[in-house]
Amino acid sequence: MLYGAMNFPVRTVLQELEEIAIQGFDYVELTMDPPQSHHSSLKRQRKELLTALQNSQMLVICHLPTFVSIADLTESIRLASLREVLESLDVASEFSPLKVVLHPPYVTGLGMFVYEQAKEYGLDSLSAIVEKANHLGLMLCMENMFAKNHLLVAPDDFEEIFKLFPSLKFTLDTGHANIRSNGGKRLFELITRFKDRLAHVHVSDNFGKEDNHLPIGTGTVDFSRVAKSLKNIVYDSTVTFEIFSRDRNYLRISREKFVSMVET
Repeated sequence: MLYGAMNFPVRTVLQELEEIAIQGFDYVELTMDPPQSHHSSLKRQRKELLTALQNSQMLVICHLPTFVSIADLTESIRLASLREVLESLDVASEFSPLKVVLHPPYVTGLGMFVYEQAKEYGLDSLSAIVEKANHLGLMLCMENMFAKNHLLVAPDDFEEIFKLFPSLKFTLDTGHANIRSNGGKRLFELITRFKDRLAHVHVSDNFGKEDNHLPIGTGTVDFSRVAKSLKNIVYDSTVTFEIFSRDRNYLRISREKFVSMVET
């Protein structure tokens, strides 16, 4: 497997790359969020970033903007959000990423009263994003979300999406799947049902209530069983540690714990 870590977009990207490289990761998962990692900023720093990546011998996975509203009921907001994602895809392609990760559309606010309409808006946006990714030759991986998202949470949600978009791959987020999940049932069903689509994994721990992004072993996610389930489906691709701690040693420690579980 290849192991990576995600930059914190509040800090300068070059500083984040240096710290992740020091921890010995194979790649950085580059968030494309402001204030420091917006696609416009990444484009301006492209040469410096590529040089830093080459010097540290790290590869790249790009994570498209998280805090956008591609299913919003307000057309101007929805279209602006979609434009942000599409422009981010263009910039991502300049970094030759291994993969590109996409958060599903959020259905919130008044969208809950007209859920099917909001969902249709989200699918329309997703169709444009998938088409753009295919045109650019990028592997697009859709991430599972937690219940508050109201879309692409349960395994059944993904059955429909994968039928609609045959080229779309799956990013399993262990933390998201653990939230409001009965004994982690959702997490392991996602692994077994979509083993043929699984192309990327996000690793973090929590207590099943909030997306805390804790180090492995500090919450309630059964990572021993996660590792065993991934071995059972012969998963051997990329794993990103989404662990946001001031002490970056927890990234390395979590990787060591996970590698030990996978190799046991």
